[in-house]
Amino acid sequence: MNVQPGKFIVPLALCLMLAGCAQTGPPLPPSLELPRPPSDLRASRKGNAVTLTWSEPTLTTDRQSVRFLGPTRICQSTEAEMTECGDPVGEVVPPNERPSRDARAKRQTFTDSLPSTVQEHDPTGEVTYAVEVLNRDRRGASLSNRVHVPAAPTYPPPEHPAAELTGDGVVLTWRSAGETNIVPGVQHRYRIYRRDESTGKDAMASEVPAGEAGPVRFVDSSFEWEKTYLYRITAVSVVTRPGSVVQVEGDDSAAMRVVAHDVFPPAVPTGLQAVASGEGQKPFVDLIWAPVTSADLAGYNIYRREANGAAVKMNSELVKAPAYRDSSVAPGATYFYSVSATDVRGNESAKSEEASETVP
Repeated sequence: MNVQPGKFIVPLALCLMLAGCAQTGPPLPPSLELPRPPSDLRASRKGNAVTLTWSEPTLTTDRQSVRFLGPTRICQSTEAEMTECGDPVGEVVPPNERPSRDARAKRQTFTDSLPSTVQEHDPTGEVTYAVEVLNRDRRGASLSNRVHVPAAPTYPPPEHPAAELTGDGVVLTWRSAGETNIVPGVQHRYRIYRRDESTGKDAMASEVPAGEAGPVRFVDSSFEWEKTYLYRITAVSVVTRPGSVVQVEGDDSAAMRVVAHDVFPPAVPTGLQAVASGEGQKPFVDLIWAPVTSADLAGYNIYRREANGAAVKMNSELVKAPAYRDSSVAPGATYFYSVSATDVRGNESAKSEEASETVP
């Protein structure tokens, strides 16, 4: 019997296809589309405001791309270990657009107002936060990483802050609340910030203990002249714990703008003395005086007059040392001398008290 080979091809192919289908596994269950919990939650506190930031999930717990997101619960607890959200203190509405699988996931932010009851519960303790991202069926996988902020109460901004530019520096004044409602392990101080208006950079000028209630005065002399600054003052709560110190800033005072234009001359020189040369010497008058200690001192000007005459400046360039010799004198004449101080910006002080001398 002659069998044509082509008759076996179609049945053989069909058999192989059926065998291949028989080897496939059971169908996978549908994805629950539970967003993967964020692991980069961060928290910062300023006054009673706690700001939380985290990345919006782009994958589900079964490594699928998130198609839709539901709301995000904001969870808070006074216990260090938070196992479930309980009653959330807030909720972030879901985004309008579909989440992106881009590596740079969209950042979300929420600001919680820390109630006084939480702060008074344990002033030296901490408050724990977490977030729970839900799907559109309001189901979540678990909480995010936990973050902690100090629970210590903060003082309100200082009352009546003011700033005035003087020759000694920027004088800041305000009214301190003092150490009220003293809590063991918690102290308060005032922190002075100075912002360079041209660069936007902040610098801490100093800190002052809260002390007793009443007026406070502080002089900042660490700035640079010919710049414009914005000063602000904030109360700081300092929490001392075993092995650590935690600081919490309160709200800032209103900004105080200061244009540090130097129109202030150095101090007036004092202690001027005039001594003439002795007999037999070429005539001269030596002057000495107490040095001026201003940090921006550039030098001195020397003035001389005769009786009933006007004072005339003797030097063509600033005298650097607190001493000067006048060699342009005549025997028998009486001269009256005075000295002024000049800073690097050309501000000149008033003249010193006069010293007189008669040349032999």
